[in-house]
Amino acid sequence: MAGGGAAPPPKQEELQPHPVKDQLPSVSYCITSPPPWPEAIILGFQHYIVMLGTSVIIPSALVPQMGGGNEEKARVIQTLLFVAGINTLCQSFFGTRLPAVMGGSYTVVAPTISIILAGRYSNETDPHEKFLRTMRGTQGALIIASTIQIILGFSGLWRNVVRLLSPLSAVPLISLAGFGLYELGFPGVAKCVEIGLPEIILMLIFSQYLPHAIRVAKPVFDRFSVIFTIAIVWLYAYILTVSGAYKNARTKTQVHCRVDRSGLIGGASWISVPYPFQWGAPTFDAGESFAMMMASFVALVESTGTFIAVSRYASATMIPPSVLGRGIGWQGIGTLLGAFFGTANGTAVSVENAGLLALTHVGSRRVVQISAGFMIFFSILGKFGALFASIPLPLFAALYCIFFAYIGACGLSFLQFCNLNSFRTKFIVGFSFFMGLSVPQYFNEYTSVAGYGPVHTGARWFNDMINVPFSSKPFVAGLVAFFLDNTIHRRDNTVRRDRGYHWWDKFRSFKTDSRSEEFYSLPFNLNKFFPSV
Repeated sequence: MAGGGAAPPPKQEELQPHPVKDQLPSVSYCITSPPPWPEAIILGFQHYIVMLGTSVIIPSALVPQMGGGNEEKARVIQTLLFVAGINTLCQSFFGTRLPAVMGGSYTVVAPTISIILAGRYSNETDPHEKFLRTMRGTQGALIIASTIQIILGFSGLWRNVVRLLSPLSAVPLISLAGFGLYELGFPGVAKCVEIGLPEIILMLIFSQYLPHAIRVAKPVFDRFSVIFTIAIVWLYAYILTVSGAYKNARTKTQVHCRVDRSGLIGGASWISVPYPFQWGAPTFDAGESFAMMMASFVALVESTGTFIAVSRYASATMIPPSVLGRGIGWQGIGTLLGAFFGTANGTAVSVENAGLLALTHVGSRRVVQISAGFMIFFSILGKFGALFASIPLPLFAALYCIFFAYIGACGLSFLQFCNLNSFRTKFIVGFSFFMGLSVPQYFNEYTSVAGYGPVHTGARWFNDMINVPFSSKPFVAGLVAFFLDNTIHRRDNTVRRDRGYHWWDKFRSFKTDSRSEEFYSLPFNLNKFFPSV
């Protein structure tokens, strides 16, 4: 035969599939191993920068509709950061103990807008007074809504639900917790493509190519790529702004591209300490509370998927159901704190910060605790915090393209525990993914065209109770996968192995795997008083 003979046959070890891993390998610093202090502080600051995006986007969308100006917007952002810092510390010490940043929740935005549009506020002519009244209305609804997370978490009810979760049913939930946020990615970049696209390109170069092209003793370019690239593109955006590049641009373009149009620096005070009920006493409405409770439940489901992703990227074992329930309970306390302080938003695990754990290969608990310190510090020193919060939002959208992708990929990685040659597995994964994308697409498309959701009755709160959950991609996908996985031939031994259920058997109880004690036990010997089961 021409060409000098056939290629040698592959060696036997080359034909073996990659081994299944309980813990993610190649993580530089796992949940219990902190980096050196200087590196940990820089990484903590990087987490703070990343979580600013959601902390600015949500108040920037809500506060103007509530009647607030730049001063109110700056105060709400400061309050959201302050509460996020406290919640992150509480979660890392007493909740799941994972390196999870607890930030704002996009799920709560829809019922909040319903409160803003409520008829009892429409006759208010003074914008500031309308802002205060709507803020108090959201506080009351969130106080009631927090109880569902607290009760489900601390009572053990959510623990019993999670015990039925298998790797197969977890895949769509976790994957769409990341992939499902695609609307916040490139569409946000395109609002100012001349700064958003360079940010994506530079992030790819710094995180994926430079570490292999330039060999250094310690990983620098990939580990601190967010700080490097944000600094470079922010400076570039500043040069474009002062050079008059947007002088004749449309107002929307200027808002997204210029570095001086957020209004946060001018609206923020030099020193301000948020305090409970700073906007006045909360007001309560039964219908709005029910709608917010449903949004709170959806946020709970979404956070469950993100918690599992965080445990993976922190190189910990699968989070025991009792620990996850404890974390959900503390998430409820976080929502309650946000309601007391007046953030106009709930609490959820930050998906983008979970993705940052993957990018840096650092899943250390201490790093996230340091980032919580930065949140509290800069929320009190308002002007300095507002400086960082004024980073153009297309830069954050560029970061989301990478971080949300990491979380989506984390969900897919749990397929390693499943039998991919099973038709049952293929159906459940494929159908739940498809419905998780298709159903919310219908609800969101209907809303964008008609101005209201498919369920449209005279009771706005009832509409939200149906429209909000079915507009959430991870909620729909997770619900479909969970139902199908626990009803289709569940008791068959072969099916049990196909769905990967046996791989998580040793983590269903806190005491059946010694590593659970290492990763998830409470500090200060609190396990003696609050034992995990």
